[in-house]
Amino acid sequence: MFQSNIDTDQILPKQFLTRIEKTGYGEFLFYDWRWNADGSPNEDFILNSPRYKNASILLAGKNFGSGSSREHAPWALSDYGFRAVIAPSFADIFYNNCFKISLLPVVLDETMVAELVDKTETIEDYSLTVDLENLKISDGRSFRTNFETDDFRRECLLNGWDDIGLTLRFEEKIGEYEKQRPDWMLPVK
Repeated sequence: MFQSNIDTDQILPKQFLTRIEKTGYGEFLFYDWRWNADGSPNEDFILNSPRYKNASILLAGKNFGSGSSREHAPWALSDYGFRAVIAPSFADIFYNNCFKISLLPVVLDETMVAELVDKTETIEDYSLTVDLENLKISDGRSFRTNFETDDFRRECLLNGWDDIGLTLRFEEKIGEYEKQRPDWMLPVK
């Protein structure tokens, strides 16, 4: 995954965009890379390796999520089981879409991401921890770094608030406002 410019068509190919649900996309994640033409797993593809079976952090190259603005790509990553994506840079729309579904995109220097990729490939049972509360990443060994994210988005992720959840936090105030509206502004019944 540590290559530049992996776009949303590679993350989730277009033939799987006909679904209307926001779930069930994980099985189609990186479909053209994960599966051979005959439907068998591509054993050379990294996510098909038993070593990475339950990974929840994806390490990626720069400009990850480029291409079209489809929300389905982050949905597929999240549905597959990823909770964070670490890359040197992200496409803007993809980056924003990640936050909307509680998938944490983390920007780290390219040399740091390369170091992490190397460790995952060479150290058996290598694990990484992304601590959103303290904005730290560590491996329990020699790697430790801080990362940045917007305070508002961080608060939303820590509290599990999506756009609807944010609105519902003000449900009581919205109800009070609605009660004070003049009759001519109320919906017709």
